[in-house]
Amino acid sequence: MKALSIFVLTLLLVIAAAAQDSMQHDQHSGMDMSKPMNMHMDHGQQFAGTFESGTSWLPASTPHYMWMTAKGSWSLMAHGNLIVGYDQQGGPRGVGKAESSNWLMLMEEHSLGKGTIQFRQMLSAEPLTTPHPGFPTLFQTGETYKGRPLVDFQHPHDLFSEIAVRLTYPLSEKITWLLYGGPVGEPALGPVGFPHRLSAMENPAAVLGHHLQDSTHITYGLITSGFIIGPAKLEASVFNGREPDEKRYNFDFAALDSWSTRISVAPGKNWVAQYSFGHLVHPESIEPGNTDRHTASIAYNKPISRGNWANTLVWGRNRKDHDNAVGNSYLYESSLNFLDNNYAYTRLELVDKDELELDPPLDHQSFRIGAFTFGGVRDIVQNKHGQIGLGADVTFYSKPSALDPVYGSNPVSFHVFLRLRPPKMMH
Repeated sequence: MKALSIFVLTLLLVIAAAAQDSMQHDQHSGMDMSKPMNMHMDHGQQFAGTFESGTSWLPASTPHYMWMTAKGSWSLMAHGNLIVGYDQQGGPRGVGKAESSNWLMLMEEHSLGKGTIQFRQMLSAEPLTTPHPGFPTLFQTGETYKGRPLVDFQHPHDLFSEIAVRLTYPLSEKITWLLYGGPVGEPALGPVGFPHRLSAMENPAAVLGHHLQDSTHITYGLITSGFIIGPAKLEASVFNGREPDEKRYNFDFAALDSWSTRISVAPGKNWVAQYSFGHLVHPESIEPGNTDRHTASIAYNKPISRGNWANTLVWGRNRKDHDNAVGNSYLYESSLNFLDNNYAYTRLELVDKDELELDPPLDHQSFRIGAFTFGGVRDIVQNKHGQIGLGADVTFYSKPSALDPVYGSNPVSFHVFLRLRPPKMMH
């Protein structure tokens, strides 16, 4: 907690130093809320990418779904996603459950001298809306339930997914200092977390490669600092790399003994690429040792007539130091919004899994799993207050034949669901 205290003290000093300038600015500032606003416009600071979860970037052309208003010189924003439906996983290991994945993010933004400060809170009701032991998801692994590894289920997100502060402050015309951190947040590791990627937002399921790519999007204790230099962003984090425990309502603080670094580049308004490396100290509670994680991703977004096309490519790799096991994951996902209220989406994955609990036991063996999802959503309500859509998808799998006795030869899974979210904000 010492590092976190230093971060809070530094932030308070910056706020105090800029207070007089900020108060003077307040007397003359205002916001025309009749015009849509884009998330990468930090009170006059325009960046090559648009900030999303933590300090990660999406392409600047990415539309957002949110409610916005102004209170004096403060910009107030809220966005989120609520999916309620039925999940049926196929094969002998599959089960069917009613479920709801959901999250709500609140942001309060204000100018701070020449810069911008943003307070961020993210909440989820999944501890109440997830069936036990989690969302049914064939071949999913990571975290625990009742002290046992969670297999074929996706764990719920914690009640508190983010309580953090982000400060951006221009040092020159082309260089901006970035400071971010708090009790709960996302370090500079991996792509934008899957719940916040537009290419994944229609899909009710988590990616199978979650724990090789973006599982640190909920971290209890972190500090990130870096610089935005033209189209590039360089940043580093110290954080608590341990996965949240099974008690989804509390704060799982521990030493900030993990670290990461990330470089992001936005060569145009439709593109963002990143490479990151992180050293995670004891990430899994029931598994010994530390993990080194590499990730790389490319996001492409293209506004089209009466719609938008969002795409993401991700590679993630874990190396566990206690047994030198190496696992890779590959992901392509895409979401096409066309003719205003129609959406078609796909997710194609290849993931190495060495944590499957099988009978007879095949422990410590790694299996290359493929999962291929195709789905769609139709908005039945779409107005200035929000959107309500009806959706469905189906997932097919590829796997080694050694898994046939456990999972069946050709399992097929599907979802049917109702999706609610705020209205689309245009650029």
